[in-house]
Amino acid sequence: MLPRAPTSRLLRLLLRPQSHLLPRRIPPSSSSQILPSTLPRQFSTTPLLKHGHTTPPKPGEELYVTFIDKSSIPHKFAVSAGDNLLDIAQEHGLDMEGACGGSAACSTCHVIVVDDKMYERIPEPEDDENDMLDLAFGLTETYVLLRLGCQVKMS
Repeated sequence: MLPRAPTSRLLRLLLRPQSHLLPRRIPPSSSSQILPSTLPRQFSTTPLLKHGHTTPPKPGEELYVTFIDKSSIPHKFAVSAGDNLLDIAQEHGLDMEGACGGSAACSTCHVIVVDDKMYERIPEPEDDENDMLDLAFGLTETYVLLRLGCQVKMS
């Protein structure tokens, strides 16, 4: 049996505007106030944490970290314990990419620790971090003091 040609009723149904798919508009009378019912809702059980979020240090509990950028300009910041280097750099507007969002799934936030004594104070990298550092583009064996900025927490 051959398929039937669409009927005019079916065509009207298919061609009718799909108003339920369009975003809701705020009524003109209430344009000065935004009603909670017209705002998008978020369904999440975890708090929103923006990338690059750090906690300001409490007075007397500051830790200090110095970044040296690509132009050899040092940038010293007072930070809190527990903040990682990627978040600190991005919070202060330094050019450090973190493509994976800090989950050690890339190597875009790699840092070179220039002080041997400071490198010794940092906890040993875990296997997944070492694997990512092995895959880092453009790095050679001469850089022994490498870490992922997202995995180094201030302490």
